Amino acid sequence: MDILDDLLSGVRARGAVFCRSVAEPPWAVRFDAPAPLALGTMLSGEAWLVPDGGRPLPVRQGDIVLTRGGTPFTAGDHPDTPPQIVVLDSERCYATADGPAAPRRDYRLGPRTYGFTADGSDLFVTAEYPMRGDVCERLLSALPELAVVPWQREFAPLLDLLAAEVAREEPGQQIILDRLLDMLLVRALRAWFARPDAAPPAGYRALGDPRIGLALRLLHERPAGPWTVASLAAETGMSRAVFARRFTELVGSPPLAYLTEWRMTLAADLLRERGASVASVARRVGYADGFAFSNAFKRVRGVAPSTVLRARDVDSPAP
Repeated sequence: MDILDDLLSGVRARGAVFCRSVAEPPWAVRFDAPAPLALGTMLSGEAWLVPDGGRPLPVRQGDIVLTRGGTPFTAGDHPDTPPQIVVLDSERCYATADGPAAPRRDYRLGPRTYGFTADGSDLFVTAEYPMRGDVCERLLSALPELAVVPWQREFAPLLDLLAAEVAREEPGQQIILDRLLDMLLVRALRAWFARPDAAPPAGYRALGDPRIGLALRLLHERPAGPWTVASLAAETGMSRAVFARRFTELVGSPPLAYLTEWRMTLAADLLRERGASVASVARRVGYADGFAFSNAFKRVRGVAPSTVLRARDVDSPAP
């Protein structure tokens, strides 16, 4: 396990919602309520993406688009083309000429496919990830609201498979699409975070250092372990002082501060699980008693873990 593995552990596609838009210029499709994380790509043709309140960005064939935060956006052949179709979700859309309250025309051309014509030259595919929790938030906060990742050779096999599979309706189809989406998402995130102007999650770039990368992997594999600066230094074959200095330089925080922050992120999600208690979560993130854990959680997160438990019970009352 490493940082990206952990951040994506709650982001696996399961029944991901796909939308395949077929059009001939001039065209524009508005996505009115996207999920917290959405991935899009032009399988053929070119387009512009215009997020509400943001600047238009060109999308060329094979580029991967990542949108986060649930901000509505419009995809079209030109930034000024008004939307002709508004997509609400995988089952609901309407033409802007009619409005949402008017009798609906059926713009579904096939499985997961919308448009005015099945023979359009431009083919834009989007897929949405429902995301919840503090671990996922660490990933989302490292992304801009709209990121366009230029085509790379390693995208090509996955995009070819996606083009072949997304319009089919066969047994096991959703599993194939979900796994393709997972692989495309990881490839796109790696490409985005490799940019010099990107701001990847804390510690991400340090994974490239053989010794500090090893320490980070150990912390993510065994976050509840009885780690000390000395034990981590020994695992990496470095002196305590050199390890602590190098870790802080590359990661941006001292080793045990990083570990505490990561433990509290995990704990915030664990506390929201049905049946969880302060004591049980404390043990799962490496604390011998609930009192020490509660103090650490409140210091890092600003609220007591009992507050998270109460909010969970209000949002999800027991049956």
